[in-house]
Amino acid sequence: MIQVTRLGTVFRGSKPDMDRLGAEFAEESCVTLEGFLEPELVTIVQTRIEQSDFYDRIHEQIGPNKELCMVPGFVHNLLHLLLNRRELFELIHVISQCEHIGSFRGRVYRVVPNHGHFDDWHDDLVDYRLVGMSINLSTERYSGGLFQLRDCSSGQIINEITNVGFGDAILFKLASHLEHRITPVEGIASKTAFAGWFKSQPHFLDLLKAQDDPGSKDEFHRVTEGT
Repeated sequence: MIQVTRLGTVFRGSKPDMDRLGAEFAEESCVTLEGFLEPELVTIVQTRIEQSDFYDRIHEQIGPNKELCMVPGFVHNLLHLLLNRRELFELIHVISQCEHIGSFRGRVYRVVPNHGHFDDWHDDLVDYRLVGMSINLSTERYSGGLFQLRDCSSGQIINEITNVGFGDAILFKLASHLEHRITPVEGIASKTAFAGWFKSQPHFLDLLKAQDDPGSKDEFHRVTEGT
């Protein structure tokens, strides 16, 4: 229904469809956006991720969690340029009823089974974050790695999603009464995702001015123009 392509954000639905997404988000505090990235874009991103370097990352402030984090480069720049579009912000605003969105910021991470990677309960309520999103960029169907959302006061899990569709996304609410986590990944296949947040500030143009990798931006333009 909502799809990010190399040329723009496309909405292939109607107002009743958006109303249903909004009602589901209000009731369940999250929604799955199937086919959020176009298949051709998923292939480009997956290929480049496999050529990228990762480093061990331990995040104590909002986790704690331990994962592999991809070194910023072409994929990082491409996804940020594609997701920081006003038309996408407007759709996310309608679904979530959040405040004005200024930018989206995220990271590509990987969780490898049996490598001590974990994600503890946290709420992400820092740094002007409004709404969370995670896009599945794995190349294989992984086991485990469920997205769970719970009520802080009761500890009751109110939603649990298996996001294994290539290019599918989870959009989830951030609130003081909610916490979320990813359960351990099992089996042999790793989970790779681009996870981040729609934020009230800073504005994306300010972030773009700080971009210091012109080679990646040039390649981004070649990809989006289909050359």
